[in-house]
Amino acid sequence: MDSRDLTIDMFILTQTVVGILGNLSLLCHYVTLYFTGYRLRSTDLILKHLIVANSLALLCKGVPHTMAAFGWKHFPSEFGCKLLFFLHRVGRGVSIGSICLLSVFQVVTISPRNSRWAELKVKAPKYIVPSILLCWFLQMLVNIIFPVCIHSKWSNKNITDNRDFGYCSSIRHHKTSNVLFATLLLFPDVSCLGLTLWASGSMIFILHRHKQRVQHIRRTNASPSGSPESRATKTILLLVSTFVYFYTLSSIFQVVLSLFENPSRFIVNITVIMVACFPALSPFVLMSRDSTVHSLYFAWIKNTKYPTMMRNM
Repeated sequence: MDSRDLTIDMFILTQTVVGILGNLSLLCHYVTLYFTGYRLRSTDLILKHLIVANSLALLCKGVPHTMAAFGWKHFPSEFGCKLLFFLHRVGRGVSIGSICLLSVFQVVTISPRNSRWAELKVKAPKYIVPSILLCWFLQMLVNIIFPVCIHSKWSNKNITDNRDFGYCSSIRHHKTSNVLFATLLLFPDVSCLGLTLWASGSMIFILHRHKQRVQHIRRTNASPSGSPESRATKTILLLVSTFVYFYTLSSIFQVVLSLFENPSRFIVNITVIMVACFPALSPFVLMSRDSTVHSLYFAWIKNTKYPTMMRNM
């Protein structure tokens, strides 16, 4: 292993560990809010599934890839390879679907009462659970082909025409079949990206119109960046821009990887990094914009400092 591959493998390991810790921290945050009696928002259920999907994508891709890169042979097994690859693809797809669902739900929630979304606005919370379950089911259905064409590198099957993907490999097909296969897998991602962009643009437009309507009522010297509408717009822009940027890059690398007859290890590693970027960074983006995280943190600091001060008196 040369220095470049070693550096990339160490980066993948660090990215995986940091991402898993971030998602677990955010999940613990929501569990703490639940047991402390805090009233969770309707969107928090979508975020919980986003956290689970992110953790699944990181665990089932980064961990086995790193173990294989550092010479852990005969891992995973034939069944383990099929299962890990399938779960990674499902987790990645549910992560995309959760962001799309979150954006659509938000634009319905903040829409005016006289808009065409008025009736759906009241019923929207009832559709969250069925929509999430449908998202999981559709991703399992779309990615069911992976357990068929993916097998372990250490399998006893005598297959000579393979494409290496790090810890797993697949049977090499005709180039036309690869293009059709990549198009089939990209269609749900591109659809979710388009719907997310539309929903986010609609939210920004609604918030901008609302700000213009109440601007003549506000008589404050505070800067415009401190208004609730501006903060909400910045959060939306940050989440969506992070999502669109990294998943566009990862989709491009996925297509490139599928078009190569025998992709190099460098392309495989870069694809792994791009795919894991959003699942690893999204919990920190969410925590940085969530006021309840800061409230719990300062409450914990206050509670830990107070007993110490009492003991020192």
